[in-house]
Amino acid sequence: MKKIFAIVLAAIMALGICSAYADKYDYDAIPDEMTAEDGKYPIAFVTDVGQLKDKSFNEGIYNGTKRFAFESGLAYKYYQPANGSQATGEDRYAAMKAAVDGGAQVVVVSGFMAGPEIEKISAEQPNVKWVWVDGSAYGQNTVGLAFKEEQCGFFAGYACVKDGYTKLGFSGGGGGTNPACCRYGYGFVQGAQAAAAELGVQVDMNYSWLYGATFSDSPELTTMLEGWYESGIEVIFPCGGPMYKSAFAAASANEAWALGVDSDYSWSDVVLTSPLKGVDAATYDILKKWQDGKWDEVGGTSPVYGTAEGAIALPTSDEAWRFQKFTVEEYEAMVAAVIDGSLVIDDDYNNLKEEYSNLKLHIIE
Repeated sequence: MKKIFAIVLAAIMALGICSAYADKYDYDAIPDEMTAEDGKYPIAFVTDVGQLKDKSFNEGIYNGTKRFAFESGLAYKYYQPANGSQATGEDRYAAMKAAVDGGAQVVVVSGFMAGPEIEKISAEQPNVKWVWVDGSAYGQNTVGLAFKEEQCGFFAGYACVKDGYTKLGFSGGGGGTNPACCRYGYGFVQGAQAAAAELGVQVDMNYSWLYGATFSDSPELTTMLEGWYESGIEVIFPCGGPMYKSAFAAASANEAWALGVDSDYSWSDVVLTSPLKGVDAATYDILKKWQDGKWDEVGGTSPVYGTAEGAIALPTSDEAWRFQKFTVEEYEAMVAAVIDGSLVIDDDYNNLKEEYSNLKLHIIE
């Protein structure tokens, strides 16, 4: 197994791939599954609801996890809670316990819903380190990774309106209880409002958490979003992992635009842009600290990653940049303003309201 690690790692390094970000690192060169000679897997990943290869949240976190393990010559394995999108707390706990029983020294756990199980098992297993993505720390053996989703939501909303789109939609996952999705949505609203005010135009936005409670695509969600497009909506932001499948199907049927989320979705020709959330880089960063004997610096903390840390962005490659009026230079100036503090984006989604000076929010329940 060590020989295989060395051969594939050498091939990756020969390509000059050195960034932790998905748009620069060839994660496909690292296998998703492996067999440990001793049957022990010191690095483990427990998925959120849905599938591992969701082209979004789960896949992004696992990319950072498997890259770290692979480069370190450590065996790794992923565990999916039973019952898919209908997974219960017991299912999540069972997957975490299976990781511990499989020899895990560090377990990376995906998703805000895992809180009660992380709290319980981290207390039961004090010698195991727990990295909870989209969560917060419970004790010294846990780290919670959070992100400033409102920033890239803002960038996307601003860019859409600056490019001439004034009829937008936001379809969120988690039923309105997922803080990350709520921040994405609130940022999207703020960005659209800011651009509309600059241009002196009026924006209308449909905003809903319907059919997204389990972060899944569904016929009901597809039908609703098709109706949005048919009513004149030009761009829809589906914020909830696999929910993108419904949005992309509706966009394709109406020759309209949709957005990606968390990862770069420019592989689809219906995607205008994708608010990026560097869960891969953040996960890799924490695991490296553990390896380097620096866990005491991060254990019991909940670091927040944003634009300044390089974890929040829009993709700017030639393939991904599909705006016709809004330029990369304008976007980069906005990023600089966020970093230097001259542009402040509110992260308290409880401040969401239905009407702004240049934006009317149609909340659909």
